[in-house]
Amino acid sequence: MPQETLYYTRLAAAYVRGRLRAPPNLSPDLLDAPLKELSEAQLDAVIAAGHEAGLRLHRFKRTMGLARVRKTLGALRGLAPESLLDVGSGRGAFLWPLLDAFPALPVTTLDLLAHRVADMEAVRAGGAGQLHPVLGDATAMPFADRSFDGVTALEVLEHILDAGRALAECCRVAQRFVIISCPSRPDDNPEHIHLFDPRDLTRQCAAQGFARVTTEQVLNHLILVARRSAT
Repeated sequence: MPQETLYYTRLAAAYVRGRLRAPPNLSPDLLDAPLKELSEAQLDAVIAAGHEAGLRLHRFKRTMGLARVRKTLGALRGLAPESLLDVGSGRGAFLWPLLDAFPALPVTTLDLLAHRVADMEAVRAGGAGQLHPVLGDATAMPFADRSFDGVTALEVLEHILDAGRALAECCRVAQRFVIISCPSRPDDNPEHIHLFDPRDLTRQCAAQGFARVTTEQVLNHLILVARRSAT
């Protein structure tokens, strides 16, 4: 079965190249050529080398996709961002579909866990040059005001003790819009320490200058899209 039916092929191959650097069973042209110049068969060969080396590539597998991810990607197509910050990218449940859907979009990621950032850095080093991983805290982002056209934070705020501060930071560094997703009802995840009222989130965004705020329920999750007021 062709690898492209199983994986986000370009991103999986980038990760393998970034992690292995010089596997003995791959020719130098498969390691050094721009990803876009590699054929599907060549990308498959890179991924196969990753399997042989014992790399865990399950995170790059294509699935039917989460409803909240599909909804966010649809919103982004309408917003057509010029740059994006993804906060709390984690294992890449949203990041890999994002990079696959928007291969030319400059995407900066912010994550608190060094090993997650290292995985993203491997993808960047392996050829996904539009990706810029950063290690940092969502409540004290190392970016200037309005550094990014838009900010996404999917399934992040409910994990953060000072969620209000994290939301304010998302708004501070966004030039044009912020997209948030979070659970809309209680669940059994012990790491979820907040349950948000959409009216409260809307008020917080409005206080940060985002007058156009819409919320929508998507399979037990709240999707919030906030657009900054025209100045």
